[in-house]
Amino acid sequence: MEEQNLVIDWRFSKGQLDQLPQLGAELVGFKPQCIVAVGVAPTIAVKQATNTIPIVMGNADDDPVRHGLVASLNRPGGNVTGFTNIGSELAGKRLAILKEIVSRTTRVGILFDANGPGGVGHVRESESIAPALGLRIERLELSSPENLGKTFQAAIARGVEAVIVVNTALIVGHNARIIKLAAQTRLPAMYTSSSSVAAGGLMSFSDDPGDRAKRVADYVDKILKGTPCRFACPAAD
Repeated sequence: MEEQNLVIDWRFSKGQLDQLPQLGAELVGFKPQCIVAVGVAPTIAVKQATNTIPIVMGNADDDPVRHGLVASLNRPGGNVTGFTNIGSELAGKRLAILKEIVSRTTRVGILFDANGPGGVGHVRESESIAPALGLRIERLELSSPENLGKTFQAAIARGVEAVIVVNTALIVGHNARIIKLAAQTRLPAMYTSSSSVAAGGLMSFSDDPGDRAKRVADYVDKILKGTPCRFACPAAD
């Protein structure tokens, strides 16, 4: 129980990726028994600060193997383990659902944070699957929330007929505006997090955040009880 036999120190970047190295170093400086990092970018920041403290990825939004965080998903090795939320099976399912609901769709835009690795991972997986579904992917890169309106207008100008919204930190912070813009431009929107649907978005295909949190907590519990950090890194679906 927290404050009884457990102490938790929190750090939030609020979408400011340049703050991650400092925040990661601060957490490592506390010499905790385990660190939970949500997303590839935070995990990279913490991993750069320690090779010994066990790190549990709460929701890796890009391939952790490609980023050198783990040796493989089945045998991570090192001090990083956890869960991923990106893969061809998830990207393909999102595209297939959009294609089924909006049957005329041939061009799908992906709105993602251009400054972080997570969004690029979603785009890469989607682009690899799209041709088999008769779809073309249009990259809608968002570098600043001030450009949201222009980004949606650009999507319309480029013939985008539906959009997938990758819920990374920058985008989640402006969820309400994105949902409103999708409605105003009449673009059917698929979100990578169910929280966006709860906020009024049209649809999503993702894991259950509550279940994922419980699975992360289970990994942390095992580590605190002395189990070596050698768990697999399954998709959080």
